[in-house]
Amino acid sequence: MSDVSEMRGNRVSFKMVADPVGATTVPASAVSAMSACFLALRPWSLHISLEPVALGASLAYRLGSGFSPWAFLGSALTALCVHSAGNVVNSYFDYEKGLDSTAVLSADGLVRLGAFLYALGLSAFLAEYTVSVDGRLLAFVFFGGMCCSFLYTAGPYGLKYIGLGDVVVMLTFGPLSVLYSFLCQATSFTPRDLLSVLLYAAPLALNSEAIVHANNVRDRVQDQRAGVMTLAVQIGPQLSHVLYALLLFVPYMSFAVVAFSRGVPAMLLPLITLPSAFQLERECRFGVHAELDKHTARLNTYFSMFYILAIAMTQRLPGFSYA
Repeated sequence: MSDVSEMRGNRVSFKMVADPVGATTVPASAVSAMSACFLALRPWSLHISLEPVALGASLAYRLGSGFSPWAFLGSALTALCVHSAGNVVNSYFDYEKGLDSTAVLSADGLVRLGAFLYALGLSAFLAEYTVSVDGRLLAFVFFGGMCCSFLYTAGPYGLKYIGLGDVVVMLTFGPLSVLYSFLCQATSFTPRDLLSVLLYAAPLALNSEAIVHANNVRDRVQDQRAGVMTLAVQIGPQLSHVLYALLLFVPYMSFAVVAFSRGVPAMLLPLITLPSAFQLERECRFGVHAELDKHTARLNTYFSMFYILAIAMTQRLPGFSYA
């Protein structure tokens, strides 16, 4: 059997052959185990873990807590490990569900890699826990994010496969990750500040969900044949386009409202990326879905960069309790 490596959107795979014992599958190619592990992490998707970490740190800095490079590195490591572990779990169950015709690693290899990444993320969390001003809340956020990472495709049903994956993505790459990073940096805060952090996380959550929804729109027919009821499958192509447009444009509208109603002109900075959002909406509307998720991910990178820069440029953010 010839060696095959295939990238299709967020899916990368290697041809596998059956283990003679029949318990697992093993790689049939000469690609090293390290390369296979690297691909199982789906590294091209990991940038959406770092953006909420940077946003949370920026919010804490603007609240007056300063900036701790060690806290930032710790929260970034936690986010990357939990996200990577979730990708490993996703790789396994996508293969089991028939969404990928080939597997990346053996079942044992995926289990070991996933367990190692979760353990590494847990270690980084424990280091942050010892210095956090609210360890219990930090623990609640961390274990909530870890459960979302695992249950996205694992468990009795797999939330992704029953139409709840979009909710998990918005929670994980929005409120949970931003709040976790904020708690790692903040030296003091009020309940009002925590609510404001969740509100500031919303635009990033919606824009990150647009990537996953674009992927599901592209794979709608294949997912439906496999019995995977993503939200794109359930609502059909027309409403999927409407939802995609809302995920793209609602954040921009919120920026404009804050900029003009609260006198924060820096919040208009992310609107630099608005022309790209219109181009993506046209791609979705006319059924040009092959590269839609990749193009949306590119938009997400610049959108997040300008949003975080806008936060960093604003001396007093609306919604925070300044002394």
